[in-house]
Amino acid sequence: MSAIFNFQSLLTVVLLLICTCAYLRGLFPSIMDRNKVGIMGTFWKCARIGERKSPWIGACCVLMAFSILFFN
Repeated sequence: MSAIFNFQSLLTVVLLLICTCAYLRGLFPSIMDRNKVGIMGTFWKCARIGERKSPWIGACCVLMAFSILFFN
């Protein structure tokens, strides 16, 4: 089944995208900051969400990991 049709998989993909973009922005800030529109702008927005909502994103990642490990 595709991640689009399974809600738990979709949430996992979105959380991993946010965490990955925030991590890559920490490594390469100039690349992420110059691309703020279009498809690359989506990655910049995900990085901003990951930076600003970091405790909430971390808690969601822990809850998602717990859910995947024990409820699947």
